[in-house]
Amino acid sequence: MSTVSNVLDRVLVLEMVRVTEAAAIACSPLIGHGDEKAADAAAVDAMRTALNGLYMDGTVVIGEGERDEAPMLYIGEKVGSAIGKGPKIDIALDPLEGTTICATAGPNSLAVLAIAEEGGLLNAPDVYMDKIAVGPGYPDNIIDLDKSPSENVKAVAAAKGVEPSKIMCCVLNRPRHEALIAELRALGCGVMLIGDGDVAGVIATTNPETTIDIYMGSGGAPEGVLAAAALRCVGGQFKGRLLFRNDDERARAAKWGVTDLDKQYDLTELAKGDCIFAATGVTDGSLLAGVKRKKGVMTTESVVMRASSGTVRWVKGEHRI
Repeated sequence: MSTVSNVLDRVLVLEMVRVTEAAAIACSPLIGHGDEKAADAAAVDAMRTALNGLYMDGTVVIGEGERDEAPMLYIGEKVGSAIGKGPKIDIALDPLEGTTICATAGPNSLAVLAIAEEGGLLNAPDVYMDKIAVGPGYPDNIIDLDKSPSENVKAVAAAKGVEPSKIMCCVLNRPRHEALIAELRALGCGVMLIGDGDVAGVIATTNPETTIDIYMGSGGAPEGVLAAAALRCVGGQFKGRLLFRNDDERARAAKWGVTDLDKQYDLTELAKGDCIFAATGVTDGSLLAGVKRKKGVMTTESVVMRASSGTVRWVKGEHRI
């Protein structure tokens, strides 16, 4: 067995589920209460506590932001109960993916976490990323950010043996995507607009039941790394390119070792080697059911995936209140 697998074996796969469960449960009382900051703070605190209970020397490489912006789970923070002596683990996390979704009780809010051996996850700065993704079963490099949206849709349609009008593309509903949406609709492609939660949007390309064939558009770079880790585990293709709006964001990139500002990252460059991805539903969505409370019990639904084995586990939990 490889060194990578040995390292991750010490951090049990199901322990990752317990971490995301803790975050989802902690913020669940705030679903629909309109307070994004309170919900996020509850999830962050619970996830940090759970991570600090694990035997590992963990480093947050994708987190809540840089140290001066985030008091906990900031980029570079050390977590775990064996710092300096346990297995060295890189951690990408979003304790509450879709804070607005949670605050408004919308669909697809998740608690999300990915881990890899040290150096396995891209230490992406907290900037935007242009993204495109498809699920498994397509020829290699069928998608490319250097091609137009129309060219990418036509390539996917040809591989499926259908017309572009039969392709469904998932896009974040943002003003910056007006031209993208217009081009897709002019092609006749279906467009599923989502208000938030692009990690779930990318992962949805792997599940035929969602009817989503391709994901396109820009969103957070940290979420791009998390989504790439998930696709590494279940198959699929992902391309990402960091987007910089000003010199401050370019300086952030330099701080984290990013030198080629125009680079198109492939899936295995964002999440390489063995990795584990886990998510727990906060609100109901296409991927997971949300946290439910009834008769003194809370129920959760989670998924945990591992790249080296290709294993996907669906975990339903009952937690006494």
